Amino acid sequence: MARLKLGILISGRGSNMRALVDACSKGLVDADIRLVLSNEGSAEGLVHARSSGVATSTVSHRDFTNRAAFDAALHRALERAGVDFVCLAGFMRLLTPGFIDKWHDRMINIHPSLLPAFPGLHTHRRALAAGVKLSGCTVHYVRAETDTGPIIAQAAVPVLPDDEEADLAARVLIAEHRLYPLALRLIAEGRVRIEGERTVVRAPHPAAAPLLNPPD
Repeated sequence: MARLKLGILISGRGSNMRALVDACSKGLVDADIRLVLSNEGSAEGLVHARSSGVATSTVSHRDFTNRAAFDAALHRALERAGVDFVCLAGFMRLLTPGFIDKWHDRMINIHPSLLPAFPGLHTHRRALAAGVKLSGCTVHYVRAETDTGPIIAQAAVPVLPDDEEADLAARVLIAEHRLYPLALRLIAEGRVRIEGERTVVRAPHPAAAPLLNPPD
């Protein structure tokens, strides 16, 4: 399988982008990060990317009158950088179906819930309100409908009785930083294939013991 040439889209601090950059720089993921691209010129993640020797660019959504024109500019920037695979890492703009079609099966996202539960925004607040005992994160291929697409990998964390939104978010974020590089590594190694709208992943079987909360 040819080495992935990555573009990472961010809007803010880019903590998941940092996890991907670090994994690639350490040789844990065999991929070449060609560009970190943001819609916000002041995004903190751009500073980290540049300090790591990764090329960066900004395409401000404020410079365009509609989403299609903005997405077309994103696409051109990615193509100019030689990108052939896209990772969304806290990119806070809705992408048009046309853009998503251009990157079909070549764009992934990480979402802070165990999809298909709690798609969209305010996931931790909604998880706490629902009283779930486990939450987590999901890496999935991107489709036009928000937070859908074939699931590649998931990580679960316990929800504790005294959790506030920020507590749960912090616990899930730690899991995100482990899960996203893992999912990307599986793809880079050619161990993920899509059948219909499900993935088949060649990986060791997980331990049979369930994660219980509350523990026995």
